[in-house]
Amino acid sequence: MRVYRCSRRFGFLVSTALTAALVLAGCDQTRRVVPGAASGELPDQEVSDFMVTETDAGRPEWTMHAHSAAIFNARNALVARGLRVDFYNEKGERSSTLTAREGEMHQVRRDMVARGNVVLQTVEGTRMSTETLRFLNEAQKIVSDDFVRVERQGDVLTGYGFESDPNLERFEFKRQVEAVVRSRSEENLLRRRAPRDTQESGGTP
Repeated sequence: MRVYRCSRRFGFLVSTALTAALVLAGCDQTRRVVPGAASGELPDQEVSDFMVTETDAGRPEWTMHAHSAAIFNARNALVARGLRVDFYNEKGERSSTLTAREGEMHQVRRDMVARGNVVLQTVEGTRMSTETLRFLNEAQKIVSDDFVRVERQGDVLTGYGFESDPNLERFEFKRQVEAVVRSRSEENLLRRRAPRDTQESGGTP
């Protein structure tokens, strides 16, 4: 397993070292079609069983795992297949896990894009699913323009224009919001549709 750690402060230096380490490691150089790559684009290097951790003052913020990863030096991109990202809270405890068929990370900014069967599951049981999701590393925010479904304690919220922290503690839909809420008193399902182009957020939906 290739393991790399980086911090926000030294992100660029570690990014350069990461690329150099992969080249020196003698990784698989077989030219294959890589998901997320531009047509005709070939990776500079490929590695299997990949992991990288982002830290802030020694505290882990997230760890990305991948079955395999391809490096594209010209655009500072790392394309991962079989993606899993573990997010951590301020105590350094795992708070949520994101999985997707594939993803792409900018090696300098550490921003990510996850694609295909994207699921973000918190340790407390909230589940978000969509097809495409972006993680903005500096802002520590996840966003999606695709259809998003959030499930929590039997309640379901769906909509577009989704923004949240990685722990789904506070999230927001910007348009076409729809909710199915389980009444706590009567245990009935109540359905309501929010006006188009309005916002709805949680906490508890």
